Amino acid sequence: MTEDCPYRGMVHRLNLWLRGHPWVGDAVFVVLLGGIRAFQTGHGWGPAWEQALVLGGLVLPLMWRRHHPLPASAVVLASAAALYVLEPWAHQLPVAVFALDIMVYTLVVQGRRRPAAVVGLLTMAFFVTCTISWFRPVDWVPSNAGYLLMVALAWAVAEFMRARRAYDAEKERRAVAEERNRIARELHDVLAHSVSVMVVNAEGAALMRHSDPAVVDRTLQTISATGRAALGELRRLVDVLQDGSPRTPQPTAADLRDLTERVGAELAVTGDAEGLPASAALQAYRIVQEALTNVVKHAPAGAAAHVAVDFGVTGPGRRVRIEVTNSGGSVRAATLPASGHGLTGMRERVALFDGTLDAGPTRDGGFRVAATLQVNAA
Repeated sequence: MTEDCPYRGMVHRLNLWLRGHPWVGDAVFVVLLGGIRAFQTGHGWGPAWEQALVLGGLVLPLMWRRHHPLPASAVVLASAAALYVLEPWAHQLPVAVFALDIMVYTLVVQGRRRPAAVVGLLTMAFFVTCTISWFRPVDWVPSNAGYLLMVALAWAVAEFMRARRAYDAEKERRAVAEERNRIARELHDVLAHSVSVMVVNAEGAALMRHSDPAVVDRTLQTISATGRAALGELRRLVDVLQDGSPRTPQPTAADLRDLTERVGAELAVTGDAEGLPASAALQAYRIVQEALTNVVKHAPAGAAAHVAVDFGVTGPGRRVRIEVTNSGGSVRAATLPASGHGLTGMRERVALFDGTLDAGPTRDGGFRVAATLQVNAA
């Protein structure tokens, strides 16, 4: 598409610039109408009062049509009527036609349909009056039909532009909402897991600080490593948000072992992890991370966690299967507050790959999360 339209980028930039400087378009209309008035064949400029009425009443009000459309429309209509009464010459009509049609367009595109209908009817009444006064009866029907067509065209173009702007605004709103959800999901996945691990380990270290200092030392090392890992992931996330592309690698399947070791979970990996697309590997990592976060936050004390990931085999119909389970444990520990984003975030990630998610309690009092991602072969 870009090769067929070498000026597409330039036109797009010009369009964006004009949107940011709408007065330029209004100035173009003013110059255009002034040019029509100045170069009407055989009529010259006319007396000074006529020039003032045409330029000041029909042309200049267009500069304020965006911010004050109703007063501008009233001035244009009144000026057109005054010109007809004071000097009923047909050469004034082209300027009035353009000015009145532009005002109809402005009112419709701003959603002021009732005032636009009033201005449109008054405009047609003005055109009919001028036609009957200045032209032969044989020209009345085609002339009025032409003026009606111009008013209808201005209205139709305004409706199209209004619908297009509404569509663009809705599209932009959805894009912003999706981006916010994506950022919130990534922040939750990065922070919730690491903070939960650090809180649980810190509370455990507080309980063991007098009876087993060695355990406290190991726990503090775990807290430090978890915090550093969280900082690294936050930096990667900030890089992605700032540049649109990561300067440092995102978590992959190879990072699953470090993730599970931080929470003391067993990991079993099968399949071809090396041939997995980066996007699928990241989603698999995040699903395991969120499932382990739930284990850390909600599982009873002494519960054992198991992670099984099958990356499948490269080829058509490839599936990635993830299963995270924890046992019921022996003593019910105090749980951390639930954010409500965990399962929702996992469902959103699974949906990206047309997969499935099954989460629920097990018979022994534990919890099981099973996810499947459909990975299309490139």
